[in-house]
Amino acid sequence: MIEGKNAVLEALKANRTIDKIFVADGNTDRVLGEIVRTAKERRIVVTFVDRRDLDKKSETHAHQGVIAMATETEYVEIADILKIAEEHSEPPLIIVCDEISDPHNLGAILRTAECAGAHGVIIPKRRGAGLSSAIVEKSSAGAASYVPVARVANLNAAIKELKAANVWVCGADAGSDKTMWDIDFTVPVALVIGSEGTGLGRLVSENCDFIASIPMKGQISSLNASNAAAALMYEVLRQRTNGRKTLRG
Repeated sequence: MIEGKNAVLEALKANRTIDKIFVADGNTDRVLGEIVRTAKERRIVVTFVDRRDLDKKSETHAHQGVIAMATETEYVEIADILKIAEEHSEPPLIIVCDEISDPHNLGAILRTAECAGAHGVIIPKRRGAGLSSAIVEKSSAGAASYVPVARVANLNAAIKELKAANVWVCGADAGSDKTMWDIDFTVPVALVIGSEGTGLGRLVSENCDFIASIPMKGQISSLNASNAAAALMYEVLRQRTNGRKTLRG
């Protein structure tokens, strides 16, 4: 299921295969109207139902009056992500999720990855959220329809594959003395984001080329996984847009 106005609309724009769309009866919202028109143009069945029926179907409990039944987004290979960067003549920017289990966090990471121009995301097959969750779709605000995602059996093997392709691998850890301002992100890079509870796994951390922290000034010592990923991705974008000039005073 894809739930929420933005998620459903972007799935339609991305030509996702959608079998049916359920819309709350009586809604005249502009975005819902665009969804209905686009669906009819693509000959997708639109069914108007009582809002209480949508509430029963909803996994996110925030469907905003629309739920689409779609085929699951297909996973890609790491080589496909690298090829996308090559086709755009850009150094790869890849996000590696080390056991991100909260679908809200995975969805938020996909959303930022799409906005910051990342070429793809890598997730593990086990001990992590996948794309089948409606919560991931909703939290990504439609980005799950655009960002290529590779699902791998072994993250450490994936990291070695990235290194073999001349991609530098940077892990995120609040305990590192080296901050994201100290690192050159204009080169091909993969950012590894650790799990919500325990951070980077030991082997994953050891396989990273370097570890970076995010500068903190408050009393709380760390950001959650999706916020940390966002800060790092936008530092990469800043450096690649404006050059690697430090932000320090």
